[in-house]
Amino acid sequence: MAFERLNVKQFPWIVACTVAALIWIPYTVQAGPIEDLKSFSSTTRAAKGEFIQRTLRSSGSLADASNGSFAFAKPGKFRWEVKKPFEQLMVADGREVFFHDKDLNQVTIRKQGEALGSTPAAILFGSADLATSFDLSDGGERAGYQWVDAKPKDKEAGFEMISIGMKNGLPEAMEVKDVLGRRTQVMFRLIERNPKLEAGLFRFETPAGVEVVRQ
Repeated sequence: MAFERLNVKQFPWIVACTVAALIWIPYTVQAGPIEDLKSFSSTTRAAKGEFIQRTLRSSGSLADASNGSFAFAKPGKFRWEVKKPFEQLMVADGREVFFHDKDLNQVTIRKQGEALGSTPAAILFGSADLATSFDLSDGGERAGYQWVDAKPKDKEAGFEMISIGMKNGLPEAMEVKDVLGRRTQVMFRLIERNPKLEAGLFRFETPAGVEVVRQ
């Protein structure tokens, strides 16, 4: 199902989505990347911006690439819109998650429930303590970032690990490794932290004539 494909590939939850903010949060030089990530998570109630994403096969070759925009408001409301190379939209209103694939002319709807807790999206959109759903460890320095490795405590999460690249106290990159060895990399830009967001961003109206699948 396209919805499942988005969970692992097109939307590396995550939701995720951690950000290089234009509005800086307090930063202490002595703080490590785990403390910086927790600080960002606890002080950021909403954000919007753009993303560039690519998925690599286990061999390292490029499987697909996309770009678009996102917005989130805690707890549990988010919008992830792929604009190129094909149009897809995921919206969560706090109760249900809607995935609209325009190419398939299909909308898939799920109850949001507690499913967000052990997914990469919880790092960006969740409201619980990160340590509740993830085992966090210092991933060292790579490509100019200080990395935090987050392994899900839920063995059925569908991915092996998510890594968050911290820089100047902010998450600027994200990488998800799934159970098949694929890696999804996301870079964030033009981020506004804690902006005023219109409620309509997190409402989805099913277009006329599309197939609706409820799961």
